Amino acid sequence: MAIILLASIILALVFLPNAWVKRVLEKYSLPNDRYSGTGAELAKYLLNKESIQGVVIEETEEGDHYDPAKKAVRLAKERYQGRSLTAITVAAHEVGHAIQDNDNYAPLRYRTQLIKISRGVEKIGAGVLMISPFIGILTKAPGLSAIVFISGLLTLLSSTLIHLITLPTEIDASFKRALPLLNKNNILIDGDLKHARKILTAAAFTYVSASLMSLLNIARWWAILRR
Repeated sequence: MAIILLASIILALVFLPNAWVKRVLEKYSLPNDRYSGTGAELAKYLLNKESIQGVVIEETEEGDHYDPAKKAVRLAKERYQGRSLTAITVAAHEVGHAIQDNDNYAPLRYRTQLIKISRGVEKIGAGVLMISPFIGILTKAPGLSAIVFISGLLTLLSSTLIHLITLPTEIDASFKRALPLLNKNNILIDGDLKHARKILTAAAFTYVSASLMSLLNIARWWAILRR
C-alpha cells in the first residue's frame, strides 16, 4: 500500500506541473486574433524599444526559447504567427532572455552552460544505462553491472537537477523583464494582466515541468533494465 501511495505521489509530481503548464498556454491561445500584432512582431517591437541590436526572431519546431549563441528569439509557429494572449506573452518572455543576454546577466550565462552540460550528461547517462547489463554479462560481475547502472542513473538525475536550478533565471525573464515591458509599453488589453501573469508563470516553469518529465524517462529505463 505504501509503495502504491508513493508511486501515486511521484506520478502526480511529474505529470501535474506539465499538465498545468500546457493547460495555461492552451487556454489563452484562443482567441487567436485577440491582438493586432503577432508574437514575432511584438518581439521585434520590444527589442527595438529596448535598443537591442543583432537579435533575430525565428520560427522553430523546437519550442519557444532564446539562443544566446545565435542571438535568436525562437518561437513555435503558434506563437510566431499567433495573435493570442499566449503568443504575445510568451514572445515577451523570450525577449526577456534577450535583454538578460544584452545586460550580461550572469545567471543566464551559467544557465546556458549548465543546459549544454545537461544535454551531454543525458546522453552519457542513457548510454551507461544501456551498456550496464552487457557489462554484467561480459565480466560476470553483477556488482560491477549494478555500479555502472547506478552511475548512469545518477548521471540522468544530475541532468534533471541542472534544469531545475535554472528556474531563477526563468522567473527573472518573466517578472523582472517581460511583465514590466508589457506594462511600460501598454501592450496588454484591459483585464489581461492577471492572465498574462499566469502565462509568465507557466513560461518560467516550462523547464521545471520538462525536468520532472525526464524523471519518467529514468523510471522507464529502470523498468526496462530490471526485466
